[in-house]
Amino acid sequence: MPILPAETSIFPKDLLDESLVGLSDRCWWVIWTKARQEKAIARQLVQLEISFYLPLVFHENLIRNRRVRSHVPLFDGYVFLFASEEERQRVLNTNRVSRVLAVDNQEQLFNDLRQVSRLIKSNAPLTIERRLMPGRRVRVKTGAMLGLEGTIISRRGNSRLLVAVNFLQQSVSVAVDDFTVEPID
Repeated sequence: MPILPAETSIFPKDLLDESLVGLSDRCWWVIWTKARQEKAIARQLVQLEISFYLPLVFHENLIRNRRVRSHVPLFDGYVFLFASEEERQRVLNTNRVSRVLAVDNQEQLFNDLRQVSRLIKSNAPLTIERRLMPGRRVRVKTGAMLGLEGTIISRRGNSRLLVAVNFLQQSVSVAVDDFTVEPID
């Protein structure tokens, strides 16, 4: 069964290339959407020309004995908005927003989103981790994920690299071999 083309998940395309925090009147906000409205609000944000990031990942389901492939939000109910106060007010008028959360540490959220974006681009199978777990901080030293930082956790006897979006207190993990990482001191 053919897959629908992926929708826009970032606007503009270079939003996560370099930090613009402090260089304009815009800052990061976290939109908590109404149920299943992430993609709809993303389409509206493109029309309104308001900067956002909606991390989408490939997902495959079996429905009535047919494989259905789609792109789903990595963090259910959340869209990351980079906007001015006036643009934030326009987003509230879309009637798709449940709440807008202010971000205290702008640079931390920006860096977390960049790392999540790199994980998605690596095409490695990701697993949502709902709680941040204590463990050793590491940096990947080889491969497509070179330079990513996170925490090593153990799941069913396998080592996984946990990359956190601290603001949401959620994270994603990817299987990683111990020899590909080095401790951060």
